[in-house]
Amino acid sequence: MPLKTVQIQDESQINLTPMIDIVFLLIIFFMVGTQFTQLEHQYDIQLPTVSQAQPLTSLPDEIIINIRGDGIILVDNQVRTLNELEQLLQTAKSSFSDQVVLIRGQGRGPYQHIMDVLDVCRRAKINHISLANRLKSGDK
Repeated sequence: MPLKTVQIQDESQINLTPMIDIVFLLIIFFMVGTQFTQLEHQYDIQLPTVSQAQPLTSLPDEIIINIRGDGIILVDNQVRTLNELEQLLQTAKSSFSDQVVLIRGQGRGPYQHIMDVLDVCRRAKINHISLANRLKSGDK
């Protein structure tokens, strides 16, 4: 009767090459990061102190454009034409790239007037535009 022989199976091996690569990359990253912090501390500078820190510039207020039902455009209670509005928006955009515009139109007015103002905003490259609205009374 033949005896059963025990076959030794090869044990699976873990490939350590990717792990070694990652360890070397981490070592390089921390060595370079350490060099940057040493360069920063190389100069002995005593910064001035203040009691309250405020930003040097503040964000500008949003430009509110009111459009009456007859198509009259009001900005800061001054009547503006579409060309004047475009010049105003381009000036505001050049001063602050993230200028915000709020458009408020007459509820039952023609939609074309609002689209004209939106087109002017697009030509002035204003990216942050809001259309004002309010909830109907009785809705929750």
